[in-house]
Amino acid sequence: MSLVKKSAAEFIGTFWLVFGGCGSAVLAAGIPELGIGYAGVSLAFGLTVLTMAFAIGHISGCHLNPAVSLGLAVAGRFEFKELPAYVVAQVLGAIAAAWVLYWIASGAPGGYDLANGLANNGYGDHSPHGYSMQAGFAVELVLTLGFLIVILGATDRRAPAGFAPIAIGLCLTLIHLISIPVTNTSVNPARSTGPALLVGDWAMAQLWLFWLAPLIGATIAGAVGARSVRANLRVNNLTDALFTTFGYFDGAQPVWIPAATRNAYAGLVIDW
Repeated sequence: MSLVKKSAAEFIGTFWLVFGGCGSAVLAAGIPELGIGYAGVSLAFGLTVLTMAFAIGHISGCHLNPAVSLGLAVAGRFEFKELPAYVVAQVLGAIAAAWVLYWIASGAPGGYDLANGLANNGYGDHSPHGYSMQAGFAVELVLTLGFLIVILGATDRRAPAGFAPIAIGLCLTLIHLISIPVTNTSVNPARSTGPALLVGDWAMAQLWLFWLAPLIGATIAGAVGARSVRANLRVNNLTDALFTTFGYFDGAQPVWIPAATRNAYAGLVIDW
């Protein structure tokens, strides 16, 4: 698949994530007695990732998030040379979604005041419940790290096939349930950038946190993932050597098997 097609898929997928997630917060969360509330917004974000993972996962991997792309690259699951194109596509998709959302919100009676924000992320006075910068930084770092660990585990070749989108979507839902009161939940620099560019002022001044914390968390998770991959490679090499020499062990006795059969099993991962 060409990088252009992958980038286009990331643009579309990130647009869907920001429009669906932030749109649910701006358009549907605050309606008296009928609004979907924090739980509904959390579910909406999770559903955007789940649906797009099935739609474009086979094209681009469905990262939709610069932190995810960086973490996967650090873990050796994504090529660093493709990282800039992915990040640009993700940020542009988020910006486009924020503009479309604002245009739709402006169609309400009396229009829409950007001073109310577009589901922006913030800390201090701009945290939904007044949480400090330190608390915001910590929750964004820890939850991004956890998100990447789930992604790396769910997409491992030894994990049950076809279930990764469900695990990842539910994980993002959980992340929002935890941290909406703290920062309005980012764990995604692109998701934070789109609305911040429209709101400007304080949103742009605080945007650094919603790049730095997720990228640090993703890098840590990616480093852990890379270490795990290296460990598996060492196990694979040992396994191949044992098969090449003996075939397999029956108790303490080596049992020889034909070379063709040994080759068919070479590379088998032993889960210690």
